[in-house]
Amino acid sequence: MRVVIGSDHGGFGAKAFIIKAIQALGHEVADYGCHSTDAVDYPDVAQLVAEAVVSGRFDKGVLIDGFGGAVCMAANKVKGARAVAAYDSVSARMAAQHDDANVLCIGGKSHGELIHTEILKVFFGTPFEGGRHSGRLAKVHAIEGYRK
Repeated sequence: MRVVIGSDHGGFGAKAFIIKAIQALGHEVADYGCHSTDAVDYPDVAQLVAEAVVSGRFDKGVLIDGFGGAVCMAANKVKGARAVAAYDSVSARMAAQHDDANVLCIGGKSHGELIHTEILKVFFGTPFEGGRHSGRLAKVHAIEGYRK
């Protein structure tokens, strides 16, 4: 799977570990920034990652900020992005299985390496269930006027 990753300065400290964890799961990773602890506006990075996923250049995206919420809010403004903030393995599973999330948002400051590893393993290892969830996603796409 081709994965694009991005962070703001709040997620930068966790990003190197998260990249290695995704690679250990057998996926390719492209880093869209940021590349230091210098302050960065999270909407800029979230937009880049979400657009890269929606365009089809990447299969999934991962965004990291301090707690996972701000990048999620911004990424979901991109038509076709289905960004979900995951805080544990249950939310990561539901994001993949029920929501067909294409952008995973996680907190670089709110979680450590153990939970990051588990969230990534579950998110990337759980297929979309389809069925009744497909109809619900169609309604979400209708709200934004997006056609898949």
